[in-house]
Amino acid sequence: MLAHSPKNQGAIAWITGHSVAANLIMMACLIGGYVMLLNIKQEVFPSFETETVQVTVSYPGASPEEVEKGIILAIEEAVSSLDGVDEVKSSANEGIGTVTIEALSGADLQKLGQDVQSEVDRITSFPEEAEEPQIRVLAVKRRVVSIVLAGHGETGTLHELGEQFRDQLLQDPGITQVDLTGVRPLEISIEIPQDNLRRYNLTLEEVARRLRNASIDLPGGSIKAEGGEILIRVKERRDFGREFARLPIITTDTGSEVLLDQIATITDGYEDSDYYAIYNNKPAVMLNVYRVGDQTPIQVSQTVLRHIEQVKPSLPTGIEINVLRDRSESFTQRIDLLLRNSALGLSMVLILLALFLEFRLAFWVTMGIPISFMGSFLLLPLMGVSINMISLFAYLVSLGIVVDDAIVVGENVYHHRLRGLSPLDAAIRGAREMAMPVTFSILTNITT
Repeated sequence: MLAHSPKNQGAIAWITGHSVAANLIMMACLIGGYVMLLNIKQEVFPSFETETVQVTVSYPGASPEEVEKGIILAIEEAVSSLDGVDEVKSSANEGIGTVTIEALSGADLQKLGQDVQSEVDRITSFPEEAEEPQIRVLAVKRRVVSIVLAGHGETGTLHELGEQFRDQLLQDPGITQVDLTGVRPLEISIEIPQDNLRRYNLTLEEVARRLRNASIDLPGGSIKAEGGEILIRVKERRDFGREFARLPIITTDTGSEVLLDQIATITDGYEDSDYYAIYNNKPAVMLNVYRVGDQTPIQVSQTVLRHIEQVKPSLPTGIEINVLRDRSESFTQRIDLLLRNSALGLSMVLILLALFLEFRLAFWVTMGIPISFMGSFLLLPLMGVSINMISLFAYLVSLGIVVDDAIVVGENVYHHRLRGLSPLDAAIRGAREMAMPVTFSILTNITT
């Protein structure tokens, strides 16, 4: 005897009985999901914005207690009352003090950084041995590729090659941000023999003061004119040794001059420090390429690799360029793993259900899996979720859940077909009976 058909009530019964609506939803999920997939932000790991300004002051040889009294307390008092400051955190260590200013949500971080700079510049109580405060707005950089230039050569040669390759990368519209690291800070060395100081009755302090006064870049106010306001600025900054060489150190009553290069040895070089980079026991410089805005890790990596292949033939003998780290590889491998597992899962569902149940049922059960996945892409941008290592792992986990649930629902529908129900009634009853178990199995996976 045939079982009675279920009542035509509820969402499952309604969507089962209205094929046009079901087909429209299916097409919206497939087409809309594909369009949104092409525009979803891709990144290796989820990005987050920090709203902090950091002040760092070096105080060589000082204990943490001395750093706190001489550096930390003065900075905290200066910045704690600024507009937009939420919390001030400090750390005093041997020889260095760090103050981190957290901004209120929605505050203008760049303006806060300028305000902090102004307040710190006004502090006059720092110890004489303390170095200049370093103030920076902390920003999260999303590094994709690290490149190394290495070879047995002068540091200046590697540095110059690194700067040239950095400029080449930045000229490509697919790359926005590149940092050069592994290079010691530049330094202009001016050595004056003691005999020359005595001959011209000079001291090192006097020479340093004259050099400092001759290398300035300061605003000089403004002048109101008929055509508008004219800004005045003194631009005498010097960045290279040759620019200091022709500076007059002494001017006699007769108008003759003694220039710096006549009494001193001037060298453009690097700061004497322990900071350096080594690759395969060879001196090196490194470049870090970052993803910015809507750029994808794969696009950035492919662009960098293309430029590396272009520049390799032109490198001097003994200089090599290699990719040290490429985070897009992990991103690509995770996508490939998801695609392979999806293809394997769909094939198994289609083949096994077709063998043991019936092909038509197996086909539509299989189709439900990509439809549900593509439909999820419609919601990701609205929820602020990107395609990254974390969300791809979530898709890998949910793939197994969706495949299992599809098989369970499909088998229950086939069970009711064997009992004599019509295809429509079997679909309604089979889906309705499995709705609650499937829902709770999904919620259990979410909570765990």
